[in-house]
Amino acid sequence: MSETMEEVKKQRDMKKILLLINTVMLAIGAGGGPLIMRLYYIHGGKRIWLSSLLLTVGFPITLIPITISYLRRRHHHHHHHHSLSNMDSPKPKIFTATPVLFFAFSVIGLICGVSNYLYAYGVARLPVSTATLVMATQLAFTAIFAFIMVKQKFTFNSVNAIVLLIFGAGILAEHAGSDRPSGESTKQYVIGFVMTLVASALSGLAFPMVELMYKRTLSITYSLVMELQMVLGFSATIFSLIGMIIDNDFKVISREAREFGLGEAKYYVILAGCAILWQFYLMGAIGIVFCASSLFSGVMVSVMLPITEVLAVILYKESFEATKGISLVLSLWGFVSYFYGEFIKAKKMRKKLISETELALDHSIRNP
Repeated sequence: MSETMEEVKKQRDMKKILLLINTVMLAIGAGGGPLIMRLYYIHGGKRIWLSSLLLTVGFPITLIPITISYLRRRHHHHHHHHSLSNMDSPKPKIFTATPVLFFAFSVIGLICGVSNYLYAYGVARLPVSTATLVMATQLAFTAIFAFIMVKQKFTFNSVNAIVLLIFGAGILAEHAGSDRPSGESTKQYVIGFVMTLVASALSGLAFPMVELMYKRTLSITYSLVMELQMVLGFSATIFSLIGMIIDNDFKVISREAREFGLGEAKYYVILAGCAILWQFYLMGAIGIVFCASSLFSGVMVSVMLPITEVLAVILYKESFEATKGISLVLSLWGFVSYFYGEFIKAKKMRKKLISETELALDHSIRNP
């Protein structure tokens, strides 16, 4: 029993380490991704499909953790095979995803592909600070879909957070157009706003779908999570590639690079940097779903908002009028409310676990 408890503790500690790593990756991607994508548009970039491709085209990066995991499993199998030579255990495979999981994550990837296009269109039309605040509503959509799909339990604090985020987005919507970039019509701005909101809703749908598939899988490991992440990224990338072919993006990329405001070399550096940063974001977000839950992942995505917001105002000299300030305060209030609720819940669960452990020990002493 002590060995089992030790194993459980070891797994819990490993998940905490993975949660920390994925949170750092998410912070880097969520903070830098929108800023570098906006940089592409500010200096002459106009290809929406290309921008949506950059959100997932970095999926081969997931081969690094997949390969490391495979080498570890192969080493363990080799050692185990020599110590127990009479047992014929199957050799480890580099890819372990079943056809059902492959299909499910291909579908989720297509949903992400649509969301990526809508988000890329929104970022092209909106200031980064506005687009980021609109995407903060993703937490509300994640919570609603998590309740429907994975029976996520709501508390007063989580409901309060959702309401505050909706109010924050509502304030921005009411004053839409007051901070629109020069040379852009109100109609284009509103379309960008609506498309960003729909992208937020689709992202909010994707996370609970991922969690649902995790729950229906008997044995889920971080290596398998990365495999499924690669399938998702590949599917979304194919969707964007088809869009690029239809829109003739490949024919104009070289010309756009030559005419780019920061120079041709920096054009390709920005594209590569964008792909890497967004892959960090996606790996972090999906990893957090595995380590915690889809709702927690949604919260972590949203909690990065103030960083991107402040950086956008500082780096791009974007306006920061009262409506954005109120929206930001409501969003932060929502985050604090959610985290306080989670803290209280964790505290109660810890007390319950200690109480149950003490009862079990008492029972074992009375009935040896």
